[in-house]
Amino acid sequence: MPHDVTLITGDGVGPELADAARRCVDATGLEIRWDVQEAGVDVMERTGTPLPDATMESIRRTRCALKAPITTPVGTGFRSINVYLRQALGLYACLRPCKYYPGVRTFFQSVPVDLVIVRENTEDLYAGVEFQCGTPAAAEVIECINRLAADRKIKTSPSETGISIKPISVAGTERIVRFAFHYAKENGRKKVTAVHKANIMKFTDGLFLEVARGVAQEFPEIEFEDRIVDNMCMQLVQKPELYDVLVLPNLYGDILSDLAAGLIGGLGVAPGANIGDEGAVFEATHGSAPKYKGLNRVNPTALILSAVLMLRYLKENEAADRLEWAVAAVIREGRDVTYDMKPNRDDPTAVGTQEMADAICRKIAEGV
Repeated sequence: MPHDVTLITGDGVGPELADAARRCVDATGLEIRWDVQEAGVDVMERTGTPLPDATMESIRRTRCALKAPITTPVGTGFRSINVYLRQALGLYACLRPCKYYPGVRTFFQSVPVDLVIVRENTEDLYAGVEFQCGTPAAAEVIECINRLAADRKIKTSPSETGISIKPISVAGTERIVRFAFHYAKENGRKKVTAVHKANIMKFTDGLFLEVARGVAQEFPEIEFEDRIVDNMCMQLVQKPELYDVLVLPNLYGDILSDLAAGLIGGLGVAPGANIGDEGAVFEATHGSAPKYKGLNRVNPTALILSAVLMLRYLKENEAADRLEWAVAAVIREGRDVTYDMKPNRDDPTAVGTQEMADAICRKIAEGV
């Protein structure tokens, strides 16, 4: 059966990566009906919105999207399109595998790193409940907090104090932790580790930990443990091979997924998926790298591996296995790879984005 998939081309290097990933998926022989849509800075300059209605309508129709990187302005401008999509579409689970492929340059290449980050997508500090300093709303929130808080006060003035609210719910935590355990069970994983700061934030992270422990009892065949987030960072650098599936609230999940990506060679090889009950959006973990736009230099691996996750989501496991094998083979050979994957980044034999995709397509055609 053919699959309908929305392809969001993004901005910066996004269109180049989208084309490379699309060609690699098509090389598997699957019939994909791609609905190409836009989002990001480029379309905003033309239409006044970074996320056109047509793009949202397409995702809601296909329930499956492969999204190239989109620029998020820092400090000013529109909020993250990535965060908006997750919240608007109910994509509560962010799945970020961090697996080492031989041939990638990393200090940990002798360590069998194979982690999966499961990050809650809709709550925590990324819920977007913020109040700008100097506004009447911020002043009212501060006054309310200082009136209700038994032993903690905000002592700085509203004119110089911004506020972010961190909601963590029982329902949201149960949902993400149960997702992590189901993923572990379905993919032959042995252990789930809940990551938190419950020693300090007792009513938010403390709730997360308490609920996670309760859900863990439903899966006695999967080992469960917990780690405080700062200690977890050290553990991942010292002995990443001891960990398997990590489940975290939103902010910690964002931070630790980049740390784990660093273990396996960087964001250029780090795929991602955002999954909900009604659909999914698959995206590379890295950003849009505007300075490389149009240069055909950026590593396409992360988005292609995100497409591998997409194929598994569509239950096309045989095609997913062949595509992942082809990516791993090209990386292992080290010939047709981009500059960042060469031992010397100035290596003149490095190829471009499209040429690496071409090599992956050839590998698929050759077979195992």
